[in-house]
Amino acid sequence: MQDYKAPADLLKDRIIMVTGAGSGIGRTAAKTYAAHGATVILVGRTVGKLETVYDEIEAAGHPKPAIVPMNFEGAAVKDYEELAMTLEDNFGKLDGLLHNAGILGDRSPVEMYDPEIWNKVMHVNATAPFLLCRAMVPLLRKSEAASVIFTSSGVGRQARAYWGAYAVSKFAVEGLSQLLADELGDERQKVRVNSLNPGATRTNMRAHAYPAENPQQNPAPEELMPIYLYLMGKDSEGVNGQKLDAQPK
Repeated sequence: MQDYKAPADLLKDRIIMVTGAGSGIGRTAAKTYAAHGATVILVGRTVGKLETVYDEIEAAGHPKPAIVPMNFEGAAVKDYEELAMTLEDNFGKLDGLLHNAGILGDRSPVEMYDPEIWNKVMHVNATAPFLLCRAMVPLLRKSEAASVIFTSSGVGRQARAYWGAYAVSKFAVEGLSQLLADELGDERQKVRVNSLNPGATRTNMRAHAYPAENPQQNPAPEELMPIYLYLMGKDSEGVNGQKLDAQPK
């Protein structure tokens, strides 16, 4: 999967939503999916960043994307439901959903962790993906073979000291991924759900988490795209409920 060679038209005519599409892995994934034929729904909180990605996709001659500005910290249930109705009116279905948006929060001992930051991280990283999935499942069921990818983390599979709410939120993401995989992954519904740990990647979040680290020692997001393409394309049909890694261990 990490060395997967995707055909140029792998995602032709597919509608794929990417959250956190304005930067980092989300930005790269959105552009990569568009380059392989998908119409990408760009979701993020910073309009200017989304517009830049939009312009880059359009300038490359790929299918015209759509922009959905949404701040998961403050979005209400009705915002997700209204988004689902808008997508149904415009596209009629959803073929893929990459949950990539997330925040780091503090790196500190639990006894010193700010409860307000804890709640914010848990909401953005765990509750928001639940609310988004809750709204999008009916559209995913209308696809012939839909794929949902949850972004996990090494500390969401084995907790480490001082990772606080980020680690706990990623454990929650793993649980939600497994729950949905069991609920949706039958032949009738045709929705597969997996979690993917990107590993150490050259992103702003990684730089904040490890300020003393040389970022050049980590792969750029572009180097991880084979597995992101594999999981969104037809060759991963039947892969469901798995905890996967974007980089070799």
